[in-house]
Amino acid sequence: MLHFLIATHGPLASALISSAKMVFGELQNTSCVSLTEEGGIEQFKQDFNTEIRDIASQVEGIVVLCDLECGTPYNIACTYAFDGSFPVPVEVVTGINFPTLLMTADFVEESDPASVAQTLQQEALNTIVVAKPVSVEQDDDF
Repeated sequence: MLHFLIATHGPLASALISSAKMVFGELQNTSCVSLTEEGGIEQFKQDFNTEIRDIASQVEGIVVLCDLECGTPYNIACTYAFDGSFPVPVEVVTGINFPTLLMTADFVEESDPASVAQTLQQEALNTIVVAKPVSVEQDDDF
């Protein structure tokens, strides 16, 4: 079983989870940690450490979904992903968006976070579209 940890700047992570509850319902094995101006980087490090270590004892792997490559949440998450002594594998995917978060529900029962991270990356490419009008031809047969 996997856990999805959303790590973002500001309230984005909690807003994504709140929105997911409106559209999808409760997302299993999903939690978040936010970097806030009030807490700063040191508080985020502490909160992230507490959350990821609590999760690690309950799952086979963790996929961290971040908002921005090379931002603090991403950098902190990568320290766990690249730590060979961490108790479970951790993958970090950046560029989280709402459709990608909803997709995670399909992967909770998986056990390979690397494979899931790759799939989410590929599927996320399909979630960004440019709207174009659709022309509909009227059928003369009523």
